[in-house]
Amino acid sequence: MVADYDDAVFHRYDLHSRRAVNWALSEKIDRVMRYSDLVTAGNSYLLERARSAGAKHVEFVPTVVDLNAYQVSIQPNAGKRPTVGWVGTPETWAAFGADLHARLINTLHDQNARFKALGGGLNCCTNGTLDVVPWTEQSEVAEIQSMDIGVMPLSDTPWSRGKCGYKLIQYLACGLPVVASPVGVNANIVEHGVNGFLATTEQEWNEAITTLLRDPDLRHRMGQAGRRKVEERYSLQVWGPRVANLFRNTVDLRRAL
Repeated sequence: MVADYDDAVFHRYDLHSRRAVNWALSEKIDRVMRYSDLVTAGNSYLLERARSAGAKHVEFVPTVVDLNAYQVSIQPNAGKRPTVGWVGTPETWAAFGADLHARLINTLHDQNARFKALGGGLNCCTNGTLDVVPWTEQSEVAEIQSMDIGVMPLSDTPWSRGKCGYKLIQYLACGLPVVASPVGVNANIVEHGVNGFLATTEQEWNEAITTLLRDPDLRHRMGQAGRRKVEERYSLQVWGPRVANLFRNTVDLRRAL
């Protein structure tokens, strides 16, 4: 049995507000980890949980994208209003994205820029500086390619520390510079000043977004650096063979017991 984790799903139980759920199920995921022949996890927070749960074999496997599906757009976005973009679910939009947009409104107005929120289930609308676009699997990559900057705001909570930065990897794979909260794996994916910026305070967020909106060449250089990082560290092409080898070795070890 192989178990893979790219979210801190154990916190759905051990941090549940209802005592009965916490009491009955707080060890649920730990038991799965403990009895798995292999546990793969997408960041150090999840790896440490697996080890503390007593997992026999734990390996780091990051979230990845298929480079053939995620390409840098050959059509530059010159001539249109620059777009700050976010992709996610209605839940994460309510928790993180909407608040960020509100904090960036003055900067967006000053720089004649827009904010695109791409998320399944969100009501499609255009309101001031905000464009809410419905998510579909078929249109997702093209929508990200139409952005100029990708953002990933997070609060520093146990659940957020377990996230594996998928949207950041998507942005970088499409050649976008990024701005993100330095929470969990975000601080590993984003190299501050190289492929994007890490920002915590409202002032830091606005300064980072303003810097990128004013400098198309910087956006291009950072986007290129981000694409290279995905090619080297967060691609299916690199990790597919590695994971296949992990599975083979796990099966061989099991047979030898």
